[in-house]
Amino acid sequence: MIKVIEENQVRIDSYLAEKLELSRSKIQKLIKEKLVTVNGKTVNVSYQVKLDDEIEINDDLNYEINVQPENIDIDIIYEDDDLLVINKASGMVVHPALGHYTGTLVNALLYKFNITAGEVNRPGIVHRLDKDTSGLMLVAKNEFTHEKLSEMIAKKEVERHYLAIVRGVIKHDTGTIDAPIGRDVNDRQKMAVTDQNAKEAVTHFKVLERFKENTLIECILETGRTHQIRVHMAYIGYPILNDPAYGKGNVTEFGQMLHSKSIKFKHPRTGKELFFEVDPPKEFHDKLEKLRDE
Repeated sequence: MIKVIEENQVRIDSYLAEKLELSRSKIQKLIKEKLVTVNGKTVNVSYQVKLDDEIEINDDLNYEINVQPENIDIDIIYEDDDLLVINKASGMVVHPALGHYTGTLVNALLYKFNITAGEVNRPGIVHRLDKDTSGLMLVAKNEFTHEKLSEMIAKKEVERHYLAIVRGVIKHDTGTIDAPIGRDVNDRQKMAVTDQNAKEAVTHFKVLERFKENTLIECILETGRTHQIRVHMAYIGYPILNDPAYGKGNVTEFGQMLHSKSIKFKHPRTGKELFFEVDPPKEFHDKLEKLRDE
């Protein structure tokens, strides 16, 4: 996010071109494709930026930025010469992108480790968690591990379980959502169940606990599409609680109630099976206790 901290009488395309050191034509393309929002709303290229405007830019285009190491605390669950298992905090962006140059997991990783794998702006990253999704994710330290882990994820050999609190009471104890996901044609910042430029997406879920107006579920990802659980649960009428993009009702600062609770895979070098599990953050626990007391 970019926050405007000075008075300006300048168009947004000119402002962002100077701020991000990109061409005006590239910025204009982002704006026309509705990938730029100001205070949560799309604007046109002639919009005049104002003091305290908050500008968000989607990170779908390729570009080069200078990623700097930063001394940021991260919760390391496991480490060896080949890989890391990280417990990512809710609110942390995984890698630098337009509008998010600092404070990301990658900035923290570069400060603490010598990672020699992956893309320039995404060293070590083999899969992502959304900014406001907490929990476990894998990081590769070298090219061998990056390649092997990427293959394992593509072949569905990495088992990932999530906890989620959804709106509504799900009557079925278990279910499978098999619905392709692609870019939302009406809102380029969102994903949707669609048959246009979509990829296979399969989510399994199991009800763990029912409340008055909500349900605690466990989700197992068979595929790993962008926003998959959030899109799928909203698609069947049970959006993730507190989801700012796909949810309903009031949204708090914490973000969606979605947590990557466990991960199981075979070590790409040794073949040893590894399993890790972490509890959700305090805000998630507090919400559960509140629901139980209702």
